[in-house]
Amino acid sequence: MLICHCNVMTEKEIERTIIEMLDEDAWQLIVPAKVYHRMNKRGRCCGCFPNVVETIIRVTEAYHSRAEVHADIVSHLDRVRELRVKFGSRFNERRSKGHRAA
Repeated sequence: MLICHCNVMTEKEIERTIIEMLDEDAWQLIVPAKVYHRMNKRGRCCGCFPNVVETIIRVTEAYHSRAEVHADIVSHLDRVRELRVKFGSRFNERRSKGHRAA
């Protein structure tokens, strides 16, 4: 599946990059900018970043569920999901609809 149409990046390429990063350091914080940097790409319109974040969470959770100790990681990912629901895109840079430039 095509995740980023600006850079023509597929879901499998992104997953492979995330797994490579986790193999180097399983406890590092992975964000879309690090994934793009590793792939020698850059975010252009950045509309794909929410999908990349979901991919990072899914791949990281699967990676760590195969590890020996994963109870703490799963609870941490649940907290991250709660924060995404609480502070998700509904605020959209805290601009109200009446203040749009276009």
